Amino acid sequence: METISLDPEAEDVDLNHFRIGKIEGFEVLKKVKILCLRQNLIKHIANLEQLQTLRELDLYDNQIRKIENLESLTELEILDISFNILRCIEGLDRLTQLKKLFLVNNKISKIENLSSLQQLQMLELGSNRIRAIENIDTLTNLDSLFLGKNKITKLQNLDALTNLTVLSIQSNRLTKIEGLQNLVNLRELYLSHNGVEVIEGLENNNKLTMLDIASNRIKKIENISHLTELQEFWRACAAGWRIIYAGASLTLCLSPHTLQHPSKDLVAPPVALAPFVENDWLRQCTGLCLTLSGRSTLFENNNLMEKA
Repeated sequence: METISLDPEAEDVDLNHFRIGKIEGFEVLKKVKILCLRQNLIKHIANLEQLQTLRELDLYDNQIRKIENLESLTELEILDISFNILRCIEGLDRLTQLKKLFLVNNKISKIENLSSLQQLQMLELGSNRIRAIENIDTLTNLDSLFLGKNKITKLQNLDALTNLTVLSIQSNRLTKIEGLQNLVNLRELYLSHNGVEVIEGLENNNKLTMLDIASNRIKKIENISHLTELQEFWRACAAGWRIIYAGASLTLCLSPHTLQHPSKDLVAPPVALAPFVENDWLRQCTGLCLTLSGRSTLFENNNLMEKA
């Protein structure tokens, strides 16, 4: 371990990658607000009781097995214990001012013991072993919830999270879009790499600006015409085609690729049509139809871009 010299007046202490094995000697930090102990060899959280001024604690990438000895850090707002060996969420009851909690890439199997964290705005639990969304009813101030790369089979128990704007639940085991009816402020929804077959259940989510359904089992794009604020729409496409219009990026697929106007007998492939498309053009593909805005439209096939 490198020799560490601590300034008692320091407010921001960064000891990233110092090969620290134990948390000790930090009681001299009388004014510290940010303490970064990333990428060390720490196995136990200890000896932080006197750091009453601490607002942010970063223990990312250590060897910690248990969340403990944080009770006195009542002013803590940001806590990161990602990339450790945690098996459960515990020891956070007194951290009532916590706004951001990061527990990414651990061995956590259940969402629990978060009921007192009512000021929490961001919860990141990606890359764990979680099977169900549960025990988050009291987190009514939550703005962003990240649950990617878990083993979740159903979208449920989200009704109380009416302030949620970002929900990321990619790489799970979902087969249906459901349980989002109360998330009226949702702006970003990430559902890629699941087993969803139908786009549905988004009737109340008309503030969405981003929708990611790439790498699912969806064969038809439907039930999104009411999403008038949508700016990005991601869907994997074997044919490689994308269409960009009015600031929105929509992925389309299935061949043949043609454009057809509903009121005129005109059909032509994108390249022949000069990619600028007037209002009301309809994108016609096998099993796929989308109405285009016609503004600032271009087609892109892999790296080939055709502009009007």
